[in-house]
Amino acid sequence: MPMRRMKRVAAAIGAYAAHPDPRAAIANTVALVIVSNQPFYPLYLYWAVSPVVTPSYVTFLSTPFFAAVPVVMRRSAILGRSLLLVAGFGNTLLCRAAFGPGSGVEVFLFPCLMLAMMLFRRTERLFALGFAALIFAAYLLPAAILAAPIHLYGPDEYAALQRLNFLSAASLTALIGWLFVGRLDTNSRDHEPAAIARRKWCIR
Repeated sequence: MPMRRMKRVAAAIGAYAAHPDPRAAIANTVALVIVSNQPFYPLYLYWAVSPVVTPSYVTFLSTPFFAAVPVVMRRSAILGRSLLLVAGFGNTLLCRAAFGPGSGVEVFLFPCLMLAMMLFRRTERLFALGFAALIFAAYLLPAAILAAPIHLYGPDEYAALQRLNFLSAASLTALIGWLFVGRLDTNSRDHEPAAIARRKWCIR
């Protein structure tokens, strides 16, 4: 019975993330992976850095936005992909303010940049460039304009936090690359809006 229930849950999640546009499907998958990992971040922080995990609670502010990506994606693929990126670098900025500039949390901007460059089509390159500019601006945001962090960790704890954030961001970046490699049709013109319209016209 538990196995059958788990299969039903997995099927429901798969159906929720499904989308005919391969880029949109990848964005949905990334969003749901982030949602599934966010509850564990305080535990990782507790095990690897410090018993003080209060700053990590700010990550839950972005959870509803990541979870809503597939819903928005069904209404508009551009809005859905944009929501994923806004939630991604918005969450990174919140964590930077909560943990402080010594946490190395800015490394999560790199998977955001990768998504900005890969989620949009040739005809949507202005969106890609716009989000890339926002991500660079977020990285260059002076630490002086941010409020004091929620908790000041010690030097060794900040070093451990930097390692944790690097491993997490590197894993997310690798996952994004793996998803795009697994969907080679993202490099095809078959999913361009004009190509889809031509196919519909030919069927008629």
